[in-house]
Amino acid sequence: MSSDQRFKLAFIGSHGVGKTTLCYGLAARLKARDVSLEVVHEVARQCPLPINEATSVASQSWILHTQVAAEIVAAERYPVVVCDRSVLDNYVYMMLAAGRQPALEGLVEAWMASYDLLVMVPIIDEPTPDGLRATDPNFQHAVEDGVRRELQRRELPAMLLDPEDRAGWVTRVEQHVMEKLAPPQLPLL
Repeated sequence: MSSDQRFKLAFIGSHGVGKTTLCYGLAARLKARDVSLEVVHEVARQCPLPINEATSVASQSWILHTQVAAEIVAAERYPVVVCDRSVLDNYVYMMLAAGRQPALEGLVEAWMASYDLLVMVPIIDEPTPDGLRATDPNFQHAVEDGVRRELQRRELPAMLLDPEDRAGWVTRVEQHVMEKLAPPQLPLL
């Protein structure tokens, strides 16, 4: 990878689908290939305001802006940034709670252009209790449906992971990332 090459990807989708596990798995594999990177962790876990079904515009604004700030810091320090969520996911939670927010539409639109790769992680199981994430499968599906609708509405390309091949998810994403990070081939003489 050239020293000036930058790459940012985000695992997107509902809660409880394995995005965090994929972040760590991909980061470990890329680091083993000597890729300098930072993981931007899910910021909702740090939010001092109510989240999940009890979220509000204030909660989701805090989460969305904290996500953007964390990504700015990570991208300044490392050439590759792996995000556990994107601003689109955060915005979908806000829309479910309070509808579209015209004041934030431009920010979401502009910030989504900063990702080089979006990886949509599908629901394959109901969420398990972890003391924070919502466990209602209907809410989990509402979030996933919202993310898919927003991808389509905004015409954002995303790598869709096959729900039947969970064991191959990290490998598929790693291969895609390494293709993008590989130096251009010089023509043979």
